Amino acid sequence: MQVRTLNSVAGTDRAVEGPTFVSRRLLLAKDDMGFSMHDTVLYAGTVTTMWYKNHLEAVYCIEGEGKLEDRETGEVHSIAPGTLYALDKHDRHVLTATTDLRMICVFNPPLVGSELHDKDGSYPDLSK
Repeated sequence: MQVRTLNSVAGTDRAVEGPTFVSRRLLLAKDDMGFSMHDTVLYAGTVTTMWYKNHLEAVYCIEGEGKLEDRETGEVHSIAPGTLYALDKHDRHVLTATTDLRMICVFNPPLVGSELHDKDGSYPDLSK
């Protein structure tokens, strides 16, 4: 059994910051669960372009408001608490945070922990 709190992750190498977000990585590849789980805050007023070509991701909003745009179709979805989206086709997307957006994110394959977005908005697959 593994037990971890958000406070225990803060200030460690499991708390990774980028220009538009902080990702507190609660479960990682080394935890041997087959997925990683993150509590991520995207900062109000930011726009983050992503394309997880090496990962599948499911995201559940627990706080805040924003918009999710599918870069292939141009379709825009409102994001608010209780909204889930799944990037089941390695979808290119843009997330605009109207307010701070707090999201629970699950990645498969799991992240190892140090990943940051590359120029494509992807994370490398370091789990191999």
